[in-house]
Amino acid sequence: PPEAPFPRMKGWLLVPTLARAMTSQTTGAMRPPLPPFSYDDAVKKVRAAEDGWNSRDPAKVKMAYTEDTKWRNRAEIFSGRDKVEEFLTRKWDRELEYRLIKEYWAHGDDKIAVRFAYEYRDDSGYWYRAYGNENW
Repeated sequence: PPEAPFPRMKGWLLVPTLARAMTSQTTGAMRPPLPPFSYDDAVKKVRAAEDGWNSRDPAKVKMAYTEDTKWRNRAEIFSGRDKVEEFLTRKWDRELEYRLIKEYWAHGDDKIAVRFAYEYRDDSGYWYRAYGNENW
């Protein structure tokens, strides 16, 4: 199987994060950075989101979202943190050596736009890559 290409992508701004998380995992209190976002705040959010997803820890990642979060991933539509954890567990059981890059794109006082690319290999050794945009 081919080698993972991300290590060769030196020109990318690597932005590690747990971005949508505005509340503490333990207390439910708001956690910074909070709106209105400066450029530095927005980049910190993006970095936190990338770090969280690259941990591949569904229990940790689900806490970045509100209890009533609503998700759509291709044909799947679900809501709630427990469903997020179930989804991510299935995802990362299939997607081996998962690696995500999130890149700050733009922001407003209370919004952040992000570009992302992620890759993984399947159990046969074939590598896949996906790209997209997110508006938080």
